[in-house]
Amino acid sequence: MCMLLGALPTNLMPLTLEDIARLSGVSRSTVSRVINVDANVKEGTRQKVLQVIQNFNFQPNLAARGLAAGRTNVIGLVIPAGVAALFSDPYFPQLIQGVSAACNSHNYSVMLWLAEPEFERRMVSQILHNGLLDGTVIASTLMDDPIVKSLYESKMPFMLIGRHPTLDVNYLDVDNVRAAREATLHLLHIGRKNIATITGPQNQIAGYDRYQGYLTALHERNHRVDPNLVAEGDFSEASGYIAMLRLLQQKPDAVFAASDMMAFGAMRALREANLHIPEDVAVIGFDDIPASAKTEPPLTTVHQSASAMGVLAVETLIDIIDHPGSETRHIVIATEFVIRSSCGTLKSKSEGGDEGKNPVEQSIPMLYQSHQ
Repeated sequence: MCMLLGALPTNLMPLTLEDIARLSGVSRSTVSRVINVDANVKEGTRQKVLQVIQNFNFQPNLAARGLAAGRTNVIGLVIPAGVAALFSDPYFPQLIQGVSAACNSHNYSVMLWLAEPEFERRMVSQILHNGLLDGTVIASTLMDDPIVKSLYESKMPFMLIGRHPTLDVNYLDVDNVRAAREATLHLLHIGRKNIATITGPQNQIAGYDRYQGYLTALHERNHRVDPNLVAEGDFSEASGYIAMLRLLQQKPDAVFAASDMMAFGAMRALREANLHIPEDVAVIGFDDIPASAKTEPPLTTVHQSASAMGVLAVETLIDIIDHPGSETRHIVIATEFVIRSSCGTLKSKSEGGDEGKNPVEQSIPMLYQSHQ
């Protein structure tokens, strides 16, 4: 499935270059030279052709012109998800908004492809190589994505949102491992002992890395990893709800969910089980989508700006297109750990910790290195 964002005008006359040539009394090649602003055209002839073009509101086939010039000013955005995920997960609309805004500011259009199911993924791979795109942004990278491998073997410039585990390709990402590690360490710091996690899909880079961050934190504190406290979701609220129902059997006192949407589902399951957040179970999410500040209680989470990532991905890709053969870009951008009431606070002094009330909100920057 594809959609063209920032599309070209539709109120165009169905004229061809041959029509313009006939009406102008010149050859087709002369019309082509006028349209392409060739200096080797007499001014009188140029004005005659331009007058016909203006009278009939003619617009050239920009796609054909782009193919002839080697540029189309169209960037592809591939999201390996179906329509349901696109409209149910706020991350993707924010990402698309950033990509579209950056393309508009640089006079590019966006062709959006949802690469699910497998049939559409094969179709996307064919479209990516038919010459209609100047470059491609791929979001939410899978571990062994055939689209990425195909692009890597081609000459098309592309940019991944999310690192690749094996290929040296252009990407931008947040340090998911470190961010998840800090979130889990926070739960340990406030005295939680039985910390569960709802991971993202383990065939996706972000899901895998956030789980590794959870494991890293437990290992650093010599905390036993209990596989029964791990449940895999798919970043949706429904999967977070189902995973939390299963985890409740292990009586966790905290849960780190690899997305805010899954955290929302977990919180719903906890409320239905008559458990209090954070008194009985502390909850932390990941993404800081707008709704996370409005849950009851407000959700502690890792903030990343999907819109800003979309803008930076496009601007970097355009720079790669303009400078072929440049060094591979590896960009890691900052996140913030946003502490709200859903994770509680330190133990009281009588329990060996610091006394305090639930914070309204506190943001702790996680500054990471950006490099090329």
